[in-house]
Amino acid sequence: MFEIILFSLLIMLVSLVGVVSLWKRAGRVVERNLHFLVSLSAGVFLVIVYHLATETIEHAGLFIGLSAMLAGALCISVLFKLLPALHRHADHADDEAEHSIDPRRVLLSDALHNVGDGILLAASFVAGPVVGASAAMSIAIHELLQEVSEFFILREAGYSTRKALLYNFAVSGTILVGSIGGFLALDFFEILEGPLLGFAAGAFLVVVLGDLIPHSVRHSLRTSHYVRHIALFLLGVTLMSLVALFLGHE
Repeated sequence: MFEIILFSLLIMLVSLVGVVSLWKRAGRVVERNLHFLVSLSAGVFLVIVYHLATETIEHAGLFIGLSAMLAGALCISVLFKLLPALHRHADHADDEAEHSIDPRRVLLSDALHNVGDGILLAASFVAGPVVGASAAMSIAIHELLQEVSEFFILREAGYSTRKALLYNFAVSGTILVGSIGGFLALDFFEILEGPLLGFAAGAFLVVVLGDLIPHSVRHSLRTSHYVRHIALFLLGVTLMSLVALFLGHE
């Protein structure tokens, strides 16, 4: 139990330190290029959707997997149409039309994904400390890339740096829900893992297709920077694919 909590906290810390370090070293460059970095984030999250979908089908089967993904896509679409809109554009009120990304979708999708990672971490430590430590390293690396991408999205959505970091770190903490719950009730949580990952995959797909890609397309049409958006999108796909290839945590 101690090792599971310790490594969960270390994964959270790695993500936070990575985002803060990037911001301190290249904050001005990032700030000037947030529109383009959303395209990179879209590529990262598209690969995450693919791998979550394949993991879901492997864990839960084709029918349950597709049903969970459809449920995730529908729920996150309907939920945020019914909820009152948050005042998320306070930092850029004069450019509200440009900040059309709904960060709540990203945060909820990431929270569900992190719970799934926590379940995986708990199951890995049950198998043995070496297996658990290896899984933790893999999760930490892919989480770092994911959380950096999420930070770009939150900043572009109008969140201040402080608020984006706070929400980013808080959502990364949901890994503790999965890891502690997985340790205390592993059989139940392992059954839940497949549908949960499918739900997250469907939710992320809505984020990518409904928020990130349309945002990049609108900015491309307005500025004619098509090549930069496409190049960064492909870079995001490539980076996350390499992480998944060499450090897959299925």
